Amino acid sequence: MEIFVMPDPTEIILGAEGLEEIIQNVRIIVGTRVGTVPLDRDFGISWDMIDTPTPAAKAKFTSEIIEKVEKYEPRVKVTEVVWDESENIDGKLSPRIRLEIIES
Repeated sequence: MEIFVMPDPTEIILGAEGLEEIIQNVRIIVGTRVGTVPLDRDFGISWDMIDTPTPAAKAKFTSEIIEKVEKYEPRVKVTEVVWDESENIDGKLSPRIRLEIIES
């Protein structure tokens, strides 16, 4: 099963289960800036790519998404990161993350 996830600020659902829990976990991982979680400073996505040219920022961000999502949510595999070009005009990068759910 493959799904797309976008890192958007949504309400956290306590007690989420199954697919809903996995999607929520990925959104939290991608929406958290690395260094902001006190007991796990490696959790989240690095913002080191800010103010770099767009192609380089996309490459670094894609690499970071794949690494961190697969580290912190082992029930999924990132198969693709697609960039929404319509928002790139304002200098904002918006990834859509395609995930493959790993059945265990």
